[in-house]
Amino acid sequence: MTVFLDAFGWLLAPERLTGSNPLPGAIGVHLAYTFAAVAIAAAAAIPAGWAIGHTGRGREIAVGLSGTARAVPAFGLILLLVLLLGVTRKPEAALIAFVLLAIPPVLAGAYAGVEAIDRSVVDAGRAQGMTEWQILWRIEVPLGLPLLVAGLRSAVLQVVATVTLAAYVGLGGLGFDIIQGIPLRRFEQVLGGAILVALLALALDGAFALLQRAAVPAHLRGADRRKAFRPGVGEAA
Repeated sequence: MTVFLDAFGWLLAPERLTGSNPLPGAIGVHLAYTFAAVAIAAAAAIPAGWAIGHTGRGREIAVGLSGTARAVPAFGLILLLVLLLGVTRKPEAALIAFVLLAIPPVLAGAYAGVEAIDRSVVDAGRAQGMTEWQILWRIEVPLGLPLLVAGLRSAVLQVVATVTLAAYVGLGGLGFDIIQGIPLRRFEQVLGGAILVALLALALDGAFALLQRAAVPAHLRGADRRKAFRPGVGEAA
């Protein structure tokens, strides 16, 4: 219990706002790497996922690539890219590693959202004379948005945890205090840094949970509420 009190004491100390790695700056660096990586991954993976979900082609390749990318150790990937690109390009190497880790969940969310749509809805759009482009943008993208946001949510959580490793190659962020505290045996600093990363992840998870809920079309949210209070269904029965 003492180590937790020491960790919170370290977190709340006035000197955490100054020094070589002030808390606001560390959080800013951590978020910058996280959102930059997820944004780049989304720009590449979302169009590909929509195309796979709409056409039904390439799903096996996407699943295989996603599985392979998930199996790659993040720390090893960062070090490998640093060695390949050179120590003068460590930020670019780390960002590439984070992007590669973010692509699989975003890609899966994009094509799963389209694939999960009832085919009768898509067929009804075609029967009304919609073009394939109109079906994608007016039916598949809006209805598949909740699963896409879920994929983005998963990517953000994975990357925000992995960015902690960027401190190993001298890029700062919230992982700096953890890496620095281990050899110095300053366990309150190590635990304090870990608590900060966990709190940041929880805050981002909560924000994306709300965004995912908001992404559900209004008429479907209303249908879910009516179903919950229908006689014989849910607690209201």
